[in-house]
Amino acid sequence: MLADQPIHEPVLLDRVLALFAPALAERPAVLVDATVGLGGHADALLSAHPALTLVGLDRDQRALAESTDRLARHGDRVHLVHAVYDQMPEVLTDLGYPAVDGVLFDLGVSSMQLDVAERGFAYARDAPLDMRMDQTAGKTAADVLNTYPVEDLARILRDYGEERFAGRIARAVVHERTREPFATSERLVRLLYDTVPAASRRTGGHPAKRTFQALRIEVNGELTALRGALPAALAALRVGGRIVVESYQSLEDRLVKQAFAELARSRTPPGLPVELPGHGPQLRLLTRGAEQADEDEIERNPRAASVRLRAAERTAAAS
Repeated sequence: MLADQPIHEPVLLDRVLALFAPALAERPAVLVDATVGLGGHADALLSAHPALTLVGLDRDQRALAESTDRLARHGDRVHLVHAVYDQMPEVLTDLGYPAVDGVLFDLGVSSMQLDVAERGFAYARDAPLDMRMDQTAGKTAADVLNTYPVEDLARILRDYGEERFAGRIARAVVHERTREPFATSERLVRLLYDTVPAASRRTGGHPAKRTFQALRIEVNGELTALRGALPAALAALRVGGRIVVESYQSLEDRLVKQAFAELARSRTPPGLPVELPGHGPQLRLLTRGAEQADEDEIERNPRAASVRLRAAERTAAAS
């Protein structure tokens, strides 16, 4: 285990276990944990279902090392793979699983990534502007800040951070980088304090929150990967299989809501007296809207404050 690394409580663990139980209980089953992280959800699911085989994916090699240690006691029921979740079809093909009984996504930045200062995810501590979940490949947040044209910077701040002052911030970044390239988070945070109007800072939370979210999403291609991963995960579910997704910001949750809604509605033209074969709903929604953590859990585990959980069950094969 990493030095000084606490054991983090998985978000909405009891609810996740309850939602998956009908699809996994008392029989051999396969579940994909698409964001295995430190292995908290995976460990609990494997312990609850002795016949379960778990495929765990993560792009973060440090997280995989942690989950490998944590899940070792479950032996050959665990297959951990260094992969982004949109690579799920290739991983399942390689492992010989044409269909699965469950898929879990616990999206966003992990507690470990936030807690390790040198990863650069947290704006509260000065650190190199990295923000890569997979530190073996790809551009860093510093690369984005120092090379993107002002129009592209404004676009990602607006689209991925929902930042009202995207244009103003982008222009300030481009001006400042001509003097000296950005390298650490402290300098960026100072620029944001100077650029975001004081009135907005008083009511809109920390002025760096939205910019750091936008940079992280851009660096890791999170929304692009999720757009590819959701249809693949839904296609992999056998009838009776279940999918549970925990999102931590509105952009992710919107994609999940849309993907579920698309398969949960009938495609029979309105006005016909009977359901056309192969045109009925393929999913049954298991949650009324998005579920949130209660106050007790948020007090124990502040990361749960922003969670939005949605779940669905496959009721018919893909047509």
